[in-house]
Amino acid sequence: MVKVLGETYPDAHCELDFRTPIELLVATVLSAQCTDQRVNKVTPALFERYRTPADYAGADREELESLIAPTGFFRQKAKTLQGIGQAVCDRFGGEVPARLTDLVTLPGVGRKTANVVLGDAFGVPGITVDTHLGRLARRFGWTTQTDPVKVESDLMEIFPRKDWTQMSHRVIWHGRRRCHAKRPACGACPIARWCPAFGEGPTDPTEAERLVRESGRA
Repeated sequence: MVKVLGETYPDAHCELDFRTPIELLVATVLSAQCTDQRVNKVTPALFERYRTPADYAGADREELESLIAPTGFFRQKAKTLQGIGQAVCDRFGGEVPARLTDLVTLPGVGRKTANVVLGDAFGVPGITVDTHLGRLARRFGWTTQTDPVKVESDLMEIFPRKDWTQMSHRVIWHGRRRCHAKRPACGACPIARWCPAFGEGPTDPTEAERLVRESGRA
């Protein structure tokens, strides 16, 4: 299934724009309860103003809140970003750490966010159990768990470590483009033959094709 998803989405990648580990960490925090597209509209000005963890640690709270306001929950997110910046400076010499055990000690950073940063900023394999990956893993019969940590554990048993990051991207892209929560495009699905949930959405190819999105929405 993952091989065919790779053929279907050969360009599958993290849809948050970033250049450095701190930028990806910040963008991932902002993406909570917000689309990647909206985050990507906010981050150019944000990343121009704040370039390092120290910049976030010393940021003017009102200015930071103003810049990230369109992403929602901006007061809590601003507090989290300042806390991350301070913790990185205090405990990691001003550099975002490249270990899961270190990343999850940062304010507001759980395993999902840590695995995004590891996989896409540092090239360290990680499984990103977001809403889409968890939902599709259950739909595909890969797990019956609902707790993200348990889902991650089950998927770690199924897939080789070297494939964890790319598998995550492919499944997430499929969830955003075809395998929707309410009306999956079953009739336009490249892995329908293996899917135990085939038929939850329209199976007519023409009707299903209308549900396919060219780009994903978080």
